[in-house]
Amino acid sequence: MSYDSTSTTPPLEETYVKLPSNALLHQQNLSQDNTCTEECDIPTINLHGLTSSVSQEITKCKEDIAKAASEWGIFHVLDHGISHKLLHVMRAEQIRLFSMPFEKKRSWCGLPYGSYTWGTPTATCQEQFSWSEAFHVPLSDIGDSSEEFKTFREVMDKLATDMSNLANTIARSLSEYLGDPSTRCITKSCSKSTSFLRLNHYPNCPFSEETFGLVPHTDSSYLTIVHPDKVGKLQLKINDSKWVSVRPKPGALIVNIGDLFQAWSNDVYKSVEHRVMPHSGADRHSIVYFLCPSYDSPIGSCTGHSPIYRSFTFGEFRKEVDKDVKQLGCKVGLPRFHL
Repeated sequence: MSYDSTSTTPPLEETYVKLPSNALLHQQNLSQDNTCTEECDIPTINLHGLTSSVSQEITKCKEDIAKAASEWGIFHVLDHGISHKLLHVMRAEQIRLFSMPFEKKRSWCGLPYGSYTWGTPTATCQEQFSWSEAFHVPLSDIGDSSEEFKTFREVMDKLATDMSNLANTIARSLSEYLGDPSTRCITKSCSKSTSFLRLNHYPNCPFSEETFGLVPHTDSSYLTIVHPDKVGKLQLKINDSKWVSVRPKPGALIVNIGDLFQAWSNDVYKSVEHRVMPHSGADRHSIVYFLCPSYDSPIGSCTGHSPIYRSFTFGEFRKEVDKDVKQLGCKVGLPRFHL
């Protein structure tokens, strides 16, 4: 099978078919009932309550956020304060970016070198492969000043600022709900410059029943905010065994709890395992904001007593994740830091 070097899509099919299937992982997938036939509605929270002049409404909104974070680890938010026009323009720029020739995307596209990724470089079998491409952009450096990508950079910078404000608002609410004073709030260690924006593209896939758009994982962040499209295909694991599809909700953003918040909350809040499935007849796009601290920031328990995890820095956590992915082909995450 030859690859067309002028194609806009990376050589996903060529790479996937060359990988062997891991019989053990395949059997585990079958035994764990990795099929998904059910669609569910995750909690929906109107964030207008946080800015209400009525204290009871503020308290109720904080309770709803905390309940969704502890019971589901994921929820929709409405009245989130991010302009739908801005999201629309960002989506158009995202599609334009991914429509460029593959060689241009991976060599230079106005973003920092190394931002572009595709597939799973560490995959040793088909069960570890992600049928997708992405730009993972550190917001401390959103690229050069070339005219070709001027609109893209301006829109991305504005969206990153608004996403950062939203993420900090939700994180502050979750922190204060557990009794953490605002002076010690985790958002003190997070800023736009320490966080990341990820643009995902999941091309249509002829093996949609057999592979992943994004392999099952939890997020290595405090919070993740997702602007999905109408295609859907985001799935999450509930009750540690059953996979369900998240029913899209027009106008809503998706918020999910990351590993750092689970560790900080001493397992009160849940970092939900999720995956993305490819589609055989349509491309899928998403824009994702990761609220992260600086690499030297300590992640400790908010309770101060009977911690479940040892204290660690974000840098240590990332190092362990990267090591496991390279050596094992998958992320282990928080279990590495259990006391």
